[in-house]
Amino acid sequence: MGGKRQGLPFDKRGGTIVLCRKLIESENYQTLSMHARALMTLLQVQWRPDKPVDYGVREAEKRMVCNRKTAMKAFDLLVERGFILCIEQSIFSSRTQSKSRSWRLAWLPFGFNPPSNDWEKWTAKK
Repeated sequence: MGGKRQGLPFDKRGGTIVLCRKLIESENYQTLSMHARALMTLLQVQWRPDKPVDYGVREAEKRMVCNRKTAMKAFDLLVERGFILCIEQSIFSSRTQSKSRSWRLAWLPFGFNPPSNDWEKWTAKK
């Protein structure tokens, strides 16, 4: 009777991005700009449990098809609301290799530790 177990119908070719219901239903997430929400997804695509996500403004503006100011605002909003935390600043050098900022995603595990969920501490200013 113990036939073959059916797996979930997720796309196995490229992986799956999943956000927890509590995050999606939170006022914090609901009041984010569309660009900030899109940036969260772009950052999660790059996420690995053992290292921070290296992602810069230039890449964000290219992927979200927006201007530099809009991409910077999306990053600032996610930092302000506790969704991301800058682990390492960017480095630009014309002689050596440049590096974009490194981010910890607060809704996902980092360094094989549970998520910090800093975004839950945010409250709307009234």
